[in-house]
Amino acid sequence: MTAPTVTTSAATDRIRASYLIETPLAPAAVAEVMAGEQSCGTFKRVEGETDELRARARAEVERIDELESAAQPSLPNALLERKRTPGPWRRARVTLSFPVANIGANLPTLAATVAGNLYDLGESTGMRLETLHVPATYRRRFELPRVGIPGTRRATGVATGALVGTIIKPNVGFSAAQTAELVGRLCAAGVDFIKDDEVCADPDHAPLAQRVPAVMAVVREHQQRTGKHVMVAFNITDEVDAMRRHADLVEREGGSCVMASLNWCGYSAIQALRRHTPLALHGHRNGFGALSRHPLLGMGYHAYQTLWRLAGVDHMHVHGVNGKFSQSDEEVIESAHDCYTPLAEGLDDAVMPAFSSGQWAGTVAQTWQAVGRDDLLFMSGGGILAHPGGAAAGVASIRQAWAAARDGVAIETAAASAAELAQALTFFGKG
Repeated sequence: MTAPTVTTSAATDRIRASYLIETPLAPAAVAEVMAGEQSCGTFKRVEGETDELRARARAEVERIDELESAAQPSLPNALLERKRTPGPWRRARVTLSFPVANIGANLPTLAATVAGNLYDLGESTGMRLETLHVPATYRRRFELPRVGIPGTRRATGVATGALVGTIIKPNVGFSAAQTAELVGRLCAAGVDFIKDDEVCADPDHAPLAQRVPAVMAVVREHQQRTGKHVMVAFNITDEVDAMRRHADLVEREGGSCVMASLNWCGYSAIQALRRHTPLALHGHRNGFGALSRHPLLGMGYHAYQTLWRLAGVDHMHVHGVNGKFSQSDEEVIESAHDCYTPLAEGLDDAVMPAFSSGQWAGTVAQTWQAVGRDDLLFMSGGGILAHPGGAAAGVASIRQAWAAARDGVAIETAAASAAELAQALTFFGKG
């Protein structure tokens, strides 16, 4: 490994992105290619690319930290193969900065600038955008969360403690009436939050035009009877005009939240939805694995959540500790802390992390110990709906586990005087 190369820009009004790269070439040379490709340059200097223009518009290489080399390339590269370029394949962390003036308050172009064609560079056999930092003046040009953590707590009446949530199961197939009946039982069971599954948006067997009024009728009845408003995140993923109509319907019916599949709607659609509705915007990240699972390709969660927070979401999925998906616990916890961290100094723009994927009472203690706070949605599908004592017992088991974790009591000790928690440990703990 070599010592880091550092170039410091005097300008503060710049966007900074860090990358993990792999290349058989000199990392410093590749970093310069990256900077040119994503700003004012191409493979050869062209007429009009003056020194003055480059000083004003070119991206800068701010830091290079070379890492251990690899014996084999991580990704295929036809150009390097044609040239018979030999290894070793050198890896490095590279930080680039981009002039804000190149981009403006344009989220799709920001994404195209910090990512875009970098993934196709002929010089690399690995390229991953890891972090993205924006200056405060630039962050203020975009939407802040309308609801965020404090607004979600106000809407649900949960002043302290984790918000216990669940997901409509089966994922898809229920009619509007069947969905409403389940929501009624979940409200009675004591949940704070219910969401549609990402694959159930506006199906023929339960269109939103029928499902929203049916579900909200039981939510309103529960609220009138108990004073408790249960937040329901209706999946309104669709094209832009349809999402606006769906959000208006949810608002008219007294709802407080809508959900969208971020990756498939796109930045512009989520921005348009944010500007249109005052409801909490629950950002579902399904498909993120395609961007993130390879360690030398795609995008890390820090950069990913930065882009979507600029679109104005209120909740972001992070998966769950000891969950059923591929992410490590370390990645899940780091993602949650990313959600809590302001995007720029002096701003209060945190979003609420949504923990899901195989969560139940037995994953609570690890979550509490790692996160150290309960400003989160703890969503449990099977952990509530498959509890042997029923949904109410499933909710109770999770609340009992959270109380024990906050008090520093071992879950087995707490289960001795908490029947629902004991049942959960016996039933789910078998796996």
